[in-house]
Amino acid sequence: MDDALPGAGQSGEGDATVAYSSESAPAPSTTAPRPVAIGPAAATGRRKEAVARVRVVPGSGQWRINGKGLDQYFPNKVHQQHVNEPFVLLDLDGQYDVIARIDGGGVTGQAGALRLGISRALNEVDVETNRPPLKRAGMLTRDPRAKERRKAGLKKARKAPQYSKR
Repeated sequence: MDDALPGAGQSGEGDATVAYSSESAPAPSTTAPRPVAIGPAAATGRRKEAVARVRVVPGSGQWRINGKGLDQYFPNKVHQQHVNEPFVLLDLDGQYDVIARIDGGGVTGQAGALRLGISRALNEVDVETNRPPLKRAGMLTRDPRAKERRKAGLKKARKAPQYSKR
């Protein structure tokens, strides 16, 4: 029985070579970085009653929101930071010019709409690279919260008139 093939009728503890394996072979490493897709894109963002139509164009980081700069349109630093978050997350700060038209809503709603529009536009530029971090950070999801409607007999959506016992 010395002439038998390894693995044919033996326990398999010898020098048997395995014809197959459940482990996959290591993928060939590609050291060349893939080219970064930089091109123009457009998208729409919404938040509460605000609607932002956004275009991102490769450039030097200029902002044009309804014909004004970022610091003029959003003087509050928190809103500026909120709007700029997608660029900071993707390390694209200063690589794109933003042109936006915003209608409706208040300042915070407009900032949220602009952020969603920018995120969607950057996602459109390069889906493979930009989508996972944007999705993980929750920047591609529309905030569904809106103002609650007013109910009959109440002063506002939930505020009732003061109760009087007599």
